Amino acid sequence: MKVLSLFDGISCGRVALERAGIAVECYYASEIDKYATAVSQKNYPDIIRLGDIRNIDFTQFIGKIDLIIGGSPCQDLSIAKQNRQGLSGERSGLFWKFVEAVQVIKPKYFLLENVASMSKENRAIISDALGVEPVLINSALVSAQQRKRLYWCNWPVEQPKDKNIYLKDILESGLPYTDKSYCLTSNYNGAYFSHGVITKQRSMVAELIGCALRTREYGKQLEVRKDNKANAMTSVTTDSMVCGGIGVKSVNKFQEIKKFNPDKSDTLVAGYYRAPYNQQATGVFTPLVIGACGKPCQGNRVYSVRGKSVCLSANGGGKGAKTGLYKIDLPDGDYYVRKLTPIECERLQTLPDDYTSGVSNTQRYKMIGNGWTVDVIAHIFRELKQEEKKRGIKTALFD
Repeated sequence: MKVLSLFDGISCGRVALERAGIAVECYYASEIDKYATAVSQKNYPDIIRLGDIRNIDFTQFIGKIDLIIGGSPCQDLSIAKQNRQGLSGERSGLFWKFVEAVQVIKPKYFLLENVASMSKENRAIISDALGVEPVLINSALVSAQQRKRLYWCNWPVEQPKDKNIYLKDILESGLPYTDKSYCLTSNYNGAYFSHGVITKQRSMVAELIGCALRTREYGKQLEVRKDNKANAMTSVTTDSMVCGGIGVKSVNKFQEIKKFNPDKSDTLVAGYYRAPYNQQATGVFTPLVIGACGKPCQGNRVYSVRGKSVCLSANGGGKGAKTGLYKIDLPDGDYYVRKLTPIECERLQTLPDDYTSGVSNTQRYKMIGNGWTVDVIAHIFRELKQEEKKRGIKTALFD
């Protein structure tokens, strides 16, 4: 297989091709981030570097490329950016270079990835330009991360099977308590972040396993309901504990918590309160919000390791910037709250451990957040192999 990878990043596409059992004859990569290129070079020194996509003459590859892949920049498309400019933005507008490459080179196959949160208008523009409709795949099916992405490719793709992997399954063990871990406390008046570390307060803490919890109308105690009529924890103005149920539009009233597929999991889903009702009913697909550290905002939310992680990002603020904050139980019954480690983030993207080592942790978090979930891409490539077999086509690409 002769491959041209645009917006290559850390070459997750190369890892996915290997995992799918597709031999790579030559792999050309266009990337401008020097740290991502260094990681890619460390793992695949044979990759042919092309530099900035804006300077590539695609006519030189006519008849020489079987597959073009890429995840064009999403900064101007993602819902995370205010006043986003869509495909007319400086970064996301580079999508048109991908279109140019496909139109000029005319490869047998192509694959484009981008965020699912883009507007319907931009999604339609991309589909029209490439001549195919995308498939939406949530990385939660094959990993411990909730990460919804759209994939445009010119072969049919089915949804991957749910591997039932949760955050608790990929955590590194034996990590020591450090000054950079955070204690989960309720954010009532007069309580400061440091108080939790000093006094080991345990207000408003719950793992939400096997039962439903609710706050009392007055006071800060928790009460357990045993009737399976789950009500989400709600917060009042003086307290930061928020556990919204699936489909909750507001956190000001008690809401029902959906219980998904009890044959697979008896965990009650007290998920991120914006999660829609039509979540796939295959266990816990959402991050489980169980509190906040400091000012209640997205970057300070704390999640249970018994659900999925939030989507890794290349940027973002708050104490949980790029990875989110998670409550980690300790053997002695204590716990602490921390961000995920670079290795744990690699595992969320189904990369090999230490794949991104050799650069600073800041750069590792950024490039992993910008990367692909390898097992999703590998699944898509396996679907390509199956499609070729169905057609009865024997080709040197796969034989």
